[in-house]
Amino acid sequence: MSLSLKNLQCFRAVIDTGSVTAAASSLSITQPAVSRMLRQLEADIGFELFMRTKGRLLPTDAALALFAEVDVALQSIDRVSQLAVNLKNHDYGELSIVSPPSFAERVVTRLIAEFVRHHPNVRISLDSRNIDTALDMVALRAVDCGFARLPVDHSDLEFETLISSGTVCVMKPDHPLSQRRRITAAHLKGQPLILLGRGRASRSVLNEGFDAAHVRPQIRIETHTVSAACALARLGAGIAIVNGMLAAQYLESDLVMRDFSPNIRHDYALVASTKAPMTRIGKRFWDFSRTFFRDNPNPDDWVATSRLRTPETPFAPPQETP
Repeated sequence: MSLSLKNLQCFRAVIDTGSVTAAASSLSITQPAVSRMLRQLEADIGFELFMRTKGRLLPTDAALALFAEVDVALQSIDRVSQLAVNLKNHDYGELSIVSPPSFAERVVTRLIAEFVRHHPNVRISLDSRNIDTALDMVALRAVDCGFARLPVDHSDLEFETLISSGTVCVMKPDHPLSQRRRITAAHLKGQPLILLGRGRASRSVLNEGFDAAHVRPQIRIETHTVSAACALARLGAGIAIVNGMLAAQYLESDLVMRDFSPNIRHDYALVASTKAPMTRIGKRFWDFSRTFFRDNPNPDDWVATSRLRTPETPFAPPQETP
């Protein structure tokens, strides 16, 4: 027995709406077309589905039993159809992302929240690792893409710079230097400092700034995360010199931050492996990230989600490579 999908859809519509007229309207076809499809379905299955009395169609017990199965089957087909639409529009799939912890907590989480708001059927996994490990995971395709602080020196990666931040001094509000709008290396002479660990490119630039000012920095504590540096500054252990974009999330009434000179920049990029093409949803996320950071260049202004600028209309699908 071969049953027409359109005839089954027509049958379901008649049961759901209770009349041929309403079914025709819901299906955007004519009443004669509905009657014709019902007769064809009855001919195909070999028994009547409706009793016709005084111009009305009353479903038989057999029709109601058949309807229960038809409804389940057509719902499955509807889900398949919706899935195909979602795949076409890059609104379905899984995406794995890796990022340095501090950048993930303040920046990437906001980006992902906006992305899933536009793509609610996408499932995302976010992992936080140190920069070297994150780059290796992307290069080895352990994740789809990741974020890293530049420079990126890895031959198996492609990257695009998305956002940049300056360097700040974080301290308690009652510190004498908190009265200054900008703090230089010279102002920090003799001040106990909290710095991020050695070996970072920004640390080398920072050391050059102190050398240029003929100041030997008094390093009291070294740590590896912005959150720890800010926590130590909150406890009065010293002045933390950190990435301003990442430090902003840890500021409360008991901490302030001031611009630091020389202005050491922190550039972040989205990275992907060159060893294999990105997935469709990966390309979608890349395009979304580019637009998101273009419209929100300063995370310090992200006081609330309502302050974020997001597109009112869906993004255009990226062009597929032949």
